Amino acid sequence: MKLGVALPIVDIGGEPDTIRDFVQAAEEIGYQGIALPDHVLGANPASRPGWTQQRGRSTDLYHDPFVLFGFLAAVTKIEDFSTQVLILPQRQTALVAKQAACLDVLSGGRFRLGIGVGWNEVEFTGLNEDFHNRGRRSEEQVELMRALWQEPHVAFKGKWHTIEDAGINPRPASGKVPLW
Repeated sequence: MKLGVALPIVDIGGEPDTIRDFVQAAEEIGYQGIALPDHVLGANPASRPGWTQQRGRSTDLYHDPFVLFGFLAAVTKIEDFSTQVLILPQRQTALVAKQAACLDVLSGGRFRLGIGVGWNEVEFTGLNEDFHNRGRRSEEQVELMRALWQEPHVAFKGKWHTIEDAGINPRPASGKVPLW
């Protein structure tokens, strides 16, 4: 059995030394994986009654998962880096495919991309994305990311995405990033 731990960044803080020490200690005692939550924007709980118990507040610290895992890949040999849930429909698809591929290559294949559709409409509004079509759009995003990871050049025409004979480089050595 392999064990992983969610990085409790909201609780331990986000200083580089603190994060490095936590992950190295987890690795030393036998954990094989580190998981990380994701929020781009946090809501101001002062302007939203009842939000104080909710995650995704502006007072909660969330490092960008791609940046933080890039840092951790350089300072640990931990076997598995995983986004617990990266809110895919908040982001540009080709950019996520590129970031995930780069992290996969730079970490030696230790990255797993966990995705979800999100629940926090505040973030979607702030990122200029449509909260109401996020599920359907995510399905298309997964299809496009897989094509970009597998093929050097992609021609793709969907409802929300168009790529005319272009590709990303680097691509994952295996032709895919594990997607959960």
